[in-house]
Amino acid sequence: MNRITSVILVLSLVAILSPTFSFAAINAITPGKFTVEPPTLICAGFEWLMQGDDNSNASVEVSYHKKGAAEWEKALPLMRLHGEKVVYKAVEMDYTAPNMFAGSIFDLEPGTAYECRFVLSDPDGVKGNATRIVSVTTRPEPKAFSGGRTLHVYPPDFKGKKEEPSFVSIMEAYYGPGKGLWRSANIQPGDIILVHAGLYKSERIRYYEPLGLHFHGAYQLSKSGTPEKPIVIRGAGDGEAIIDGGGVYRMFDVMFADYNYIEGLTIRNCEVAVYAGLRYTHGCNGLVVRNCRMENVGCGVNAQYGGSRNFYIADNVILGREDQNRLHGWTGNWGKYGPLSDLKSFIAVDINGQGHVVCHNYIAYFHDAIDCTEQGQPEKEEWKAVSFDFYNNDLHMMADDFIEGDSSVHNMRIFRNRGLNAGQHAYSAQPIFGGPAYFIRNIAYHIPSGGALKFNIYPAGVLLYHNTFCSEWTTSPPFSNVHLRNNLFLGEDYPKRPILSVSTYTSYTSFDYDGYRPNKEVEFQFRWRSPGPGKTMDYALGKDAFSGSYKTLEEFTKATGQEQHGITVDYDIFRKVPKADPDNPGQVFFAKDFDFSLKPDAKAVDAGCILPNINDGFTGKAPDLGALEVGAPEEVYGPRTGLKP
Repeated sequence: MNRITSVILVLSLVAILSPTFSFAAINAITPGKFTVEPPTLICAGFEWLMQGDDNSNASVEVSYHKKGAAEWEKALPLMRLHGEKVVYKAVEMDYTAPNMFAGSIFDLEPGTAYECRFVLSDPDGVKGNATRIVSVTTRPEPKAFSGGRTLHVYPPDFKGKKEEPSFVSIMEAYYGPGKGLWRSANIQPGDIILVHAGLYKSERIRYYEPLGLHFHGAYQLSKSGTPEKPIVIRGAGDGEAIIDGGGVYRMFDVMFADYNYIEGLTIRNCEVAVYAGLRYTHGCNGLVVRNCRMENVGCGVNAQYGGSRNFYIADNVILGREDQNRLHGWTGNWGKYGPLSDLKSFIAVDINGQGHVVCHNYIAYFHDAIDCTEQGQPEKEEWKAVSFDFYNNDLHMMADDFIEGDSSVHNMRIFRNRGLNAGQHAYSAQPIFGGPAYFIRNIAYHIPSGGALKFNIYPAGVLLYHNTFCSEWTTSPPFSNVHLRNNLFLGEDYPKRPILSVSTYTSYTSFDYDGYRPNKEVEFQFRWRSPGPGKTMDYALGKDAFSGSYKTLEEFTKATGQEQHGITVDYDIFRKVPKADPDNPGQVFFAKDFDFSLKPDAKAVDAGCILPNINDGFTGKAPDLGALEVGAPEEVYGPRTGLKP
């Protein structure tokens, strides 16, 4: 008898003779470490590790209230993660999601203390404390310190009366007066530098350069403020303060400067307007870029360091260099237009780390608008991309995608964004490492090449709720643990493109309460592939996989069990949304010409399901489908400050 056989025999005898030993006990669940992620201004994210529950039938109910309040409000349950895989051999990516729950609470108030309650249940039993109550305080709106000094900067050619203390450049105000290399560091936490109206353009190849930007041309900032006492560089408000790079690579370099705020400036003619972090190297914390205008830039904010925390990028206008007059993709068949051959501008906001907010920006003429840096699977626990908020951004004309949540791990929150004209896809999850990644109440229109969603690198853990996609979803690589509710997909009649063509590695992926506008002159409208009978996961999707193509929604539902409450719709459900012309993919559309709200009598009204904390304020018998609820307050996309493109 060999050693392995002996072990098996002993275990079998123990199982028979011992009343306390049972292989079935692994179906009971044991809660482990609970983590509160860095909260943002209006959201909070959570992670709860588990052991056991091999049959994955446990759940976690969530409720919350302001500290001191009596009543608890219900939120979405946490998402179950349990061994979903993301494998991409081309780049040696091999990730398996932990045994855990994760999820978010939305639309909290800034700077407010909450109690959040999590109740774990499992029909097979819970071993340990089934309830966690944690305290979370959201971040307040960033603001300057009221007790610091105010320093004034005027252009070198300014001839009028100056407020004192005054300086001839930002560098002099930041590092202190002096000559050459012998400047003494002068800026202090809590100070405000007011940049007065005028043109600040470096003469960097001159030996004596008045702005202190000799040859390199960059504002290299390396002093740190604190959360309570940030260092603020702000337009003075007496006219446009223009920081012109004259073609330099980076304009403001804050990679080694924590809690620096850049506000109310026009930054133009450079490759990177705000350089805030480099992967593997270093990055800052607490950066604020607010109320700025960036134009003719390759990137707006570039921050690729995984250790960065708590940025706030808000109410800016960021304009790149891509073609403004016709839509291009950067790959694929674009007929007489052709794909773009070179990048003129890359990503407006490329950001990595934890706890970041990118909201209410107007972004146009880039490759992508807003991305989580594609860093691959997490290298360190403290570097994993979690707790991001990308919301209420107004996005126009991207050669690739509007927003990419790619390579995020938990609680990527992409919600209430509006995007028109994307050359490849609207929103990307390529990949997601376990999730959840939330895509909620986003709008996408005119996506002629790739369709609404890009799930190309096998994402695991995505929730799509209440989106309005005037495009198809025709991904080909499979995904895991993805769930759709209350969305609209309206086809644009592109030849040979079904309205939905997807594959999933997990039988518990679920689609329901969604509306579809099928394409005309297409043989099959729905294509579906999933694990075969009796399998919850199948990462081969081999011969026994379930696969089919269907001409109608009814056929699709009957065969797959998906979309039991799904409906067919058309463009007449909207107040003012015409269908794009599939024969003119290069056409450019403008948001001002559209109204994506539903007509009160539209078929999509009252056709959704209730999602706590997401559609609590619905106005009819049930929530409406799509991004905009009839009778709800009008959404504000882009800057709230009146800053115009």
